[in-house]
Amino acid sequence: MGTRERGGRTEAGALWWWAAPSVALLVGMALWGIVRYPDLPERIPQHIGGSGVDAWGERSVGLAFLPVFVYAGLTALLVGCVWGLLRATPLDAMPPPKDRWAQAEAAGNNRPASAASARAMARALLLTNALVGVALLPMAWVQWRATQTTHVSGWLTAAMVLALVASVVPPCLAGWRDSREKRALRELQRTA
Repeated sequence: MGTRERGGRTEAGALWWWAAPSVALLVGMALWGIVRYPDLPERIPQHIGGSGVDAWGERSVGLAFLPVFVYAGLTALLVGCVWGLLRATPLDAMPPPKDRWAQAEAAGNNRPASAASARAMARALLLTNALVGVALLPMAWVQWRATQTTHVSGWLTAAMVLALVASVVPPCLAGWRDSREKRALRELQRTA
């Protein structure tokens, strides 16, 4: 599926460049944490609530680098999902269903409608991952402050929420386009 040549490189190979922002964010966040760690106070934020920091913990690598570990895990998960998505056989490459039951089964499966749709969903997942990484940056900033204060600026919370809301948009749009393509494919099969 993703191995067709286009401009001297494979389409799936070109798609992995969409993971570069996530990798850059992860490396940058890790380096930022490494630089800040020696200057952290003995107690660092453990939980950030609506009114600011409401729980503290003793400084440790696990607590200090929690945003980095969370983002690394999410990046690994979504890259694995993209890898699987690009290897799935799309509906338009499968043989047409022979009877009503096979048609119902084909309509109910979770395959992408086409190879192009699979690539669009893969790009959307990688973009979502980068936006979640951006949303974790304010949390890392609060975690790595040199002063021990409960105050968290409202703009930090707003920036985090805005990035999280924006991260939902790409997969929703890609899924909506894929469902439209599936409906068109089912209609084409019905008339054939």
